[in-house]
Amino acid sequence: MSTQFPHYIAVIVLLLLKSIMDSDGKELISVIQWGCIGNQSIEKYTLKNKVGQEVDIITYGATITSIRIPDKYGNIADIVLGFDSIEEYMMPYNPYFGATIGRVANRIKKGEFTLKGKKYHLTKNEGQNHLHGGTKGWNSKIWHADVQYNQLVLSLLSEDGDEGYPGDTIASVIFQLTKDGELCIEMKVFVTKATPINLTNHSYFNLAGHTGNASELYKHQFTINADHWTVTDAESIPTGEIRSVDNSVMDLRNSTILGDVIDKVPGGGYDYNFCLTMNDTENEKNLVATVLHPTSGRYLKVFSNQPGIQFYTANFLPESNSTGIRGKNGSEYFKHAAFCLETQNYPNAINHENFPNSILEPGKIYHHTVVYKFGIIV
Repeated sequence: MSTQFPHYIAVIVLLLLKSIMDSDGKELISVIQWGCIGNQSIEKYTLKNKVGQEVDIITYGATITSIRIPDKYGNIADIVLGFDSIEEYMMPYNPYFGATIGRVANRIKKGEFTLKGKKYHLTKNEGQNHLHGGTKGWNSKIWHADVQYNQLVLSLLSEDGDEGYPGDTIASVIFQLTKDGELCIEMKVFVTKATPINLTNHSYFNLAGHTGNASELYKHQFTINADHWTVTDAESIPTGEIRSVDNSVMDLRNSTILGDVIDKVPGGGYDYNFCLTMNDTENEKNLVATVLHPTSGRYLKVFSNQPGIQFYTANFLPESNSTGIRGKNGSEYFKHAAFCLETQNYPNAINHENFPNSILEPGKIYHHTVVYKFGIIV
């Protein structure tokens, strides 16, 4: 294993503090043991702010397991889907609830790519294709935790050959919950050899609460600042064509009630990458999407520096006339129970020269920011 990483990265792999207090003595970050995998402890960290918002994150998969925020009446609800135990997160039926996805999010056609004249073969975990980093992607790794004042830093070493990818990588994901209701996520990756990198967070949101299911999801109003989208084949993999959203159900540039359009979307709902309208500055946190649930008054604004966003309406969860996925507090999740807004590079970019570059070279830093800002409209 190579050790040619910046020296300061070493601090990421140490667990320094178990809780942090603000100036009023109120906990900002606390931690409990949440289970074990073999002889390795899984920890759950809770981030809090002064406006009654809380976020739970576990070291397994750098996974967001709960986001609790008030509605316009002051009622607190958990607005992300998830499970009650680490054992359930490890089950094959877990559809990546809340996980950090890597090395490469979304699908890679035929699980292969060519880089610098060499062809690489990845694990194929969705038919003949590679999905979300493979059979044991970063969503199923145990990350090292470090609390630094009001930030939770999770780090991971992925060695050369992991799931077929070249080069050692060190990844860090920094979570911070601000007093302004912003869940800030900053992802960084360093590599020893050129390799594709495309991370995302795979949280499933329902602003009515995680038990809301489709009836409440259809009331949500969506705006996505994108004037193009990437056309997909029958396996939900981009073909390379970038098409205008004009005069189609892909045009979400104006606020759109999901229930008015979802039946018109090919494939039984949204599961498409939108090409975001970005500012010129690479590190600018652009407003890329806005979601409102009028009944509760809760809203979500998404900011990012990434070129794409996967809008997914949980189409592959079980149909309502079957047995659902058993979730938190005895709830049951069905098709269209939630939505994902996954900031990312375009899927399968490694195999399309007209897509944004997804190759990270040694000496360069992959830097991905996403901010989920929560609030209420009274």
